[in-house]
Amino acid sequence: TSKFTTALDIPVEFVEKNVKLRGKLHHITEKGLEVEHIPISIPFITSIQRKWQSKGLLLVRLAGVELAPSGTAWLQQELKPKQTIWFQLLGREDLALECLVLVNKGRFLSMCLNEEILRQGLGRTARIEGLHHDSRLYWKIHKRLLRAELKALKKNKGIWKEESYSERIRDRISNNKFVQTLKQFVSWLRSSIQR
Repeated sequence: TSKFTTALDIPVEFVEKNVKLRGKLHHITEKGLEVEHIPISIPFITSIQRKWQSKGLLLVRLAGVELAPSGTAWLQQELKPKQTIWFQLLGREDLALECLVLVNKGRFLSMCLNEEILRQGLGRTARIEGLHHDSRLYWKIHKRLLRAELKALKKNKGIWKEESYSERIRDRISNNKFVQTLKQFVSWLRSSIQR
């Protein structure tokens, strides 16, 4: 295949057939992963092609996931620059690709980042943009993502971590209007005494 340097370079058929592409991670931003596409190639021809191929990064978003700020931080810690990832095309919105993102973990194992983010409680399940919500694939993926989110919820992980009873009481007391007024009075009293 040829090297894709923008989301619009990718043929519609690739998106419709949910093709998996390989890429090299460059940056992780709040918008998504910036990935350089690595085309499937024949070694001799590839070395010639590299000389005249244009540079450009694809914006890859984790489909069906609304990332929490802690999720972006986790991705930055978990993924290494120039790391090879696989991304399965599910949709294209503007200049971004909605994808399932896979990372190799060991020789035969791979991890779906979309599910792992939810399993760690670092995001919420969201609508999968680009896939028709009445399609079989949409519900298959959505169910997997919801299961991952439910695991985090049951284990009180990440954004689902519940405050302890004492933390809840402390927050209620400090947010109470009477207590806030009392604090203001005490600070006013201290400042007037020090004069």
